[in-house]
Amino acid sequence: MRLPKPFYRLPLRFDVARLRAEVAALPAQAWVRHPNAIEGNSAARLISVDGGENDDVNGRMQATSHLEQSPYIRQILAGLGVVWSRSRLLRLAPGATVPEHADINYHWFTRVRLHIPIVTRPEVRFYCADQSVHMAAGEAWVFDNWRSHRVENFTPDERIHLVADTSGSANFWQLVAQSENPAAQVRQVPYIADRQLTPLMERARLATVMTPGEVDFLILDLRSELVPQENVPDGRALAIRYHGVLEAFCKDWRQLYALYGDEPQGWPEFVRLRDSVRNASRELSQGLMMRTNRVAAHQVLEGRVLRAMLSLPEQTAAAPPPVQRSRARASNIEEPIFIVSAPRSGSTLLFETLAASSQLCTVGGEAHWLVEGIEALRPGAPGIDSNRLTARHATDVIANDIRKQILSRLQDQTGQPLHEPGSRRFLEKTPKNSLRIPFFNHIFPDARFVFLWRDPRENISSIMEAWRSGKWRTYPKLEGFDGPWSMLLPPGWRDMNGRPLAEIAAWQWEQTNVQILDDLQSLGRERWTVLEYDELLRDPAGAIARLCEFLRMQVDSALAERLSAPLPPSRYTLTAPASDKWRANEAEIAPVLPSVQATWDRLRVSGAAQGVGHVS
Repeated sequence: MRLPKPFYRLPLRFDVARLRAEVAALPAQAWVRHPNAIEGNSAARLISVDGGENDDVNGRMQATSHLEQSPYIRQILAGLGVVWSRSRLLRLAPGATVPEHADINYHWFTRVRLHIPIVTRPEVRFYCADQSVHMAAGEAWVFDNWRSHRVENFTPDERIHLVADTSGSANFWQLVAQSENPAAQVRQVPYIADRQLTPLMERARLATVMTPGEVDFLILDLRSELVPQENVPDGRALAIRYHGVLEAFCKDWRQLYALYGDEPQGWPEFVRLRDSVRNASRELSQGLMMRTNRVAAHQVLEGRVLRAMLSLPEQTAAAPPPVQRSRARASNIEEPIFIVSAPRSGSTLLFETLAASSQLCTVGGEAHWLVEGIEALRPGAPGIDSNRLTARHATDVIANDIRKQILSRLQDQTGQPLHEPGSRRFLEKTPKNSLRIPFFNHIFPDARFVFLWRDPRENISSIMEAWRSGKWRTYPKLEGFDGPWSMLLPPGWRDMNGRPLAEIAAWQWEQTNVQILDDLQSLGRERWTVLEYDELLRDPAGAIARLCEFLRMQVDSALAERLSAPLPPSRYTLTAPASDKWRANEAEIAPVLPSVQATWDRLRVSGAAQGVGHVS
């Protein structure tokens, strides 16, 4: 919940010895790993859906057996006179942290989190925005969890807090307001033996279909925080377009609700509208964030609204098209073409050139949403530590979703929507997908790959400039890396923490090119080819003609017209191309070149063996 200031200490004090005794009495098996699998974080559940061992927030809340055996904790929760949602004991191991984050999901829009420290040391610090406090044992605190916050326990002892979620009654918020008054009397809350109390617990569930009024309210608040990231080109215009998408969505949702209410026959229409705005947001919101906590705009829309606005039976919520139709359409994605390369290798220029052909179709540009729109495939999900994906990640469900998403976004060379590819072939270029060749090969076993590589001196320099510009920040916060991360995320990225920028750029170049080479060489030689960026610049017509021959395409009139004049700078060009532009960073690059020499040699040999690309 958003609050006027980061921290409030309530005028209450609790019996620390009694709280510690109840915590110590819990069995060892009561403590389970944190639901987000954060290292050193564990929890004992006190209030949960149906009183079970779960971390859900949508359902009838009941006391767990651990709360039943903790009479003082029940007295505390009941005595505050509010209705409680999910509540737990949270334990932080010695030396552990809670990484910086902001609570953006629907659950947190109207709920605040009460902290009552039980076991702690003065060195334990809780940070929220630009402030930090030590929450002492026996105190009661609430804080603004919409703002970025983190916890550090750099001590030899564990830290344990009672943590309970509530929207709070009027009396509760009056109590919070008293924390602003230095003269407010602090009330002691003792343990009373043999006093059995039961806290009030939430029973309400999410509505089957969220009402238009709530949708308007949630999205209006999101829009009030919407700002472009620094250095985003045309950020104001981008924000205006995104505002328009959200406003139109609210109007269409209200119309659907007026027509169907929450009746089942309308559910598929609600699902289609939700998924439509989800896809539009993934693309249009890139470069937009929340002013207060700097969280990406789509991430907030997804967590606050899209995941909560429909609570349908599972088979309905997915709203798959009829199986026969889905298979028929999926079969039309034949021999798709994937451009793979290290970041800043010129892949956008190659993509925009090939996409001029009337024989190809695209989804309009880079499709980061295609994979990272699937929560299970984002870095940080279980088993996913980077952008690397292999065939084992391409389950049938995920493969079908990938195909469906592509088919729903196809457009021709003029940007007009296509309902299906027809005789056109799908062309894709997203740098992160260069680390996912086995993944896409499993989904599209007839795919062809065009491997574009660039002189490491030029490429490393361009990667460095991209980092410095701040325009390619893909991961604002990574546990294990200081500061935001730019562009693709290869395995082993934690080893780059604290390294000079030139080393990071060289490492990204090498890791990506090595991974591409290794993956492609496991495929048949007819499935992939190599092109050097230098040849594309020197002889665009010749390079594209050779690629078209490999891809079994014609240099049609649209492509020939594109090649009849000098190729224009790509949409992601930072500064005008020049062969010696890299020398501005030469002093930093020279020391790292020996570390990439073997890969540079391997790329030259690979290009020569393919017969495509200039070998210097």
